Amino acid sequence: MRNTTSKGILERLQEGIVQGAEGYVFELERRGYIKAGPYVPEVVLDFPEAVKQLHREFLRAGSDVMVALTYYAHREKLKDVGRENDLERMNRQAVQLANEVAREGDALVAGNICNTWAYDPDNARESSRVVRAMYEEQLTWAVEEGIDFVISETNDYLGEAMIALEVIKQLGLPAMVTLASVQPHTTRDGYDYVEACQRLAGAGADIVGLNCDRGPETMFPLIEKIRSTVSCYVAAQPVPFKTGALHLTFESLRTSDGQQAFPLALEPFLYNRFEMAEFARRASSIGVNYIGICCGGAPHYVRAMAEALGKTVPASKYSPAMELLEKLVATPLVGVPYAYPVICSWTDRMDTHKGRRYWIWRKLNVHDPFRNLPRPQHLRNLRLHRALCRRKSRPTNHAGRRTILQRNS
Repeated sequence: MRNTTSKGILERLQEGIVQGAEGYVFELERRGYIKAGPYVPEVVLDFPEAVKQLHREFLRAGSDVMVALTYYAHREKLKDVGRENDLERMNRQAVQLANEVAREGDALVAGNICNTWAYDPDNARESSRVVRAMYEEQLTWAVEEGIDFVISETNDYLGEAMIALEVIKQLGLPAMVTLASVQPHTTRDGYDYVEACQRLAGAGADIVGLNCDRGPETMFPLIEKIRSTVSCYVAAQPVPFKTGALHLTFESLRTSDGQQAFPLALEPFLYNRFEMAEFARRASSIGVNYIGICCGGAPHYVRAMAEALGKTVPASKYSPAMELLEKLVATPLVGVPYAYPVICSWTDRMDTHKGRRYWIWRKLNVHDPFRNLPRPQHLRNLRLHRALCRRKSRPTNHAGRRTILQRNS
């Protein structure tokens, strides 16, 4: 076990909220390092610097935990991509990369195991033996490389989650066990989600809760019930997508033409950073102890959630300063040399006004430079703008550049 951090997971939870950040396979797929479909973390061996960079971005944004990228790095999944012989090397290197970045910021390192797709409740005895062997080999390597605790996540079956918990406890590590919530009310082996968390807590899990599948709107009611029922620590790590009563999970979301959005067409359903920050505040208000984000997560969400929880993190140095933009929008206009390189640009299109041809301004965003001015001033500035933009006699400054409108500073 690692002993390089100042406090372990349980000590930190006693003092306050611990923030997590996940969604590694989704984010690295978006960056071009993981193949959608199998979602096997081959990037750990093929492009380790990409993994370290994402760890580092999550660390700067406020995550207290570097989760080793061993999600789907088990024997069953590596068979799918023909890399079963890389199993041990992939698992060990994932923990090494997490440790390397964690030391840069006194973060914890979590070993990671997940649903195996090998568990079968109708053949529980035989399939449990296979699942147990997978977990034991993954976590044995993780412990040898150095971890602080284990996250067993995205568990569809309570039976499989119990096997994971047993293996973690045999290794003497703190255990965080969270369920997937794909079904409306129960795990795939028929246990109500609240009851399943109670059973896990009773079996010795230090942290229980939910991760993935549901967005904040559909996860929060379940988390609220779990928090009011169990006495141990509770974790909530939703996906940042707009799930609702008609579509409880992001797997069930549909595009405007009725096609399944999951997993590659989910962008129209994304929450913005402020909505995820509000989820963090709400979760904190009901006593959730471990607050994070899952598939679809990215550093800007993590920073917004951290700041909503009252933290100032390294990436806060570059948090938005929208009051500067408001000052820009609210000040008067004058004609001066080249300005608004972001908001406006010259177009090649010509237009006419009262029989005269002139160049027009193309706005690149929603900010109307005249919106805060009284109507007469608006018209005066519009006439000034047209005069400055006429094709045949456009004013230039000393460098010969075109002159357009800029606000007083």
